[in-house]
Amino acid sequence: MRATRGRLAAGVALLGTLPLALLGCGLGAEEEPAAKPGRAPAEEAAAKSRERVQAYLDAMTAKDVAAGRSQLCAVLQQGFDAAATGPNGDFADHFTVPRTEITDVRSGPQGQEVSASISVTAGSRTITRPLLFTVTRDGADWCIAAEAPGGNTPAPAGTP
Repeated sequence: MRATRGRLAAGVALLGTLPLALLGCGLGAEEEPAAKPGRAPAEEAAAKSRERVQAYLDAMTAKDVAAGRSQLCAVLQQGFDAAATGPNGDFADHFTVPRTEITDVRSGPQGQEVSASISVTAGSRTITRPLLFTVTRDGADWCIAAEAPGGNTPAPAGTP
């Protein structure tokens, strides 16, 4: 239990400090119908992971805290609630997110790793930073289990 609380605390701290790394400041998508018959498990995992991260990025752009929260695994939600709209939160009012892009999706040691590029504007200054989201299966659903600065280099075109 102690290790789980440590991970939770680390996740909460990471979510709270992420925008600080971006700039010194920290839409809900409807669920897709049930998996398509015949879809390979790896393809299904990549698609669901991409959907979750895109919904979170859309929520950041729209400043829709509830939609962003709904993309996170339950263990991260309490920390998210405490930090999301604070001065270093992903949903802080003093900056905007004019552009986001998912750049890579692949399997990783803790789940699906979804790399994204996020542009953040505060005042007249815009910077773009990479983020790495880890998406895992939680029961029958998928959720974001971690968010960290950085990301994977996209695979060359034509590689599986």
